[in-house]
Amino acid sequence: MSNLSMGISPGPRDTRVIAMAGPSETILKARLLRNPSHPRALPTLLEAIALWQGVQVRAALCAAGRDGASDSSLYREAFTDFGGPLYTLEWVPAAALGRRRRRDIGGVGDFADLRRVLLAEGR
Repeated sequence: MSNLSMGISPGPRDTRVIAMAGPSETILKARLLRNPSHPRALPTLLEAIALWQGVQVRAALCAAGRDGASDSSLYREAFTDFGGPLYTLEWVPAAALGRRRRRDIGGVGDFADLRRVLLAEGR
């Protein structure tokens, strides 16, 4: 495994996170609070996953507007740090997610929309 892909999508109620090793192996799915409690929460999460797995993380933040129009603190905080040796972080317009299904499988959902973004972007 040369790198890992992560998708992060802040929503009205929560922030969804998915990490994939390749196009079909999901290693992490989570629903977190909508806004992190600390400005370094997202960079620290990405660094921790990279250190845990021993590979670089390529992450996509699927958020509304790149101009800071989103009211999620995750969006504003994330774009102070685009990465380094352990991870890279790119902005992907939320519209790229397409329509989201409301089905909830296993308590966290199937995250099909975030998977599509990761696969389409070649992460």
